[in-house]
Amino acid sequence: MEQPGIRLGDGDVWLELARTDADSWRITADWCSSLTADFAADLSITEVMDFVTRMLARLRAPSGVRFSAAVTSGRNNPLTLKAEPVGDGFAFFVRLTPNGDDGACHVQMEIDPIATSELREKFDALHAALAA
Repeated sequence: MEQPGIRLGDGDVWLELARTDADSWRITADWCSSLTADFAADLSITEVMDFVTRMLARLRAPSGVRFSAAVTSGRNNPLTLKAEPVGDGFAFFVRLTPNGDDGACHVQMEIDPIATSELREKFDALHAALAA
């Protein structure tokens, strides 16, 4: 059985969050094959489901306003997405922190705009996979 996950972006710049086991997730990002992040994150289904639910709430009623969502609100947060409205979608500023909310050891990158409808489909599919 395929594990739940989501991939944002394509081509040269992308981010992937994929479950590897019950409470183990893998966060992988790539920027033009020049900068890569690939690390494990201990996240509960509840934490990821809450993140997905918050993202869907913003994407189902897009207001044309930027927003931010962190996977967890605690010190162990490995991923934050800042969404910037662009046309009919959002560009994302990604902050990855393999060691939790670490100000010294982090990766930041930008993902080109993705249509809101495509984002809703991706987050809806992850939500359904987590709820199954």
